[in-house]
Amino acid sequence: MDDLEVLNRLQTLIQTRKNSSVEESYTSGLFQKGQDHILKKLGEESYEVVMASKDNDREHIIRELADLWFHSLVVMAYHNVSIGDVALELERREGVSGLEEKASRKE
Repeated sequence: MDDLEVLNRLQTLIQTRKNSSVEESYTSGLFQKGQDHILKKLGEESYEVVMASKDNDREHIIRELADLWFHSLVVMAYHNVSIGDVALELERREGVSGLEEKASRKE
């Protein structure tokens, strides 16, 4: 199984669901409810990953991480950010100390 291929297929599906009817798709409902709702879901999933990790339940962690990745892809689709865009940023950071990288940001 090609892990990146699975993510690319999911990203394509999420893009197509942006314009589907709410009756057809949970994902379409997220987009129609808007950014605040999408971000709330992302935050909820992040919290659930933390709680699953604290419980040391591997299968639960995997399920919650899958939910977090899915909702991250929804945020990416909302802003028209591709997996490739994020991969390029990770590649840019490769071999750079996390402390150096953070200090270089202009935020």
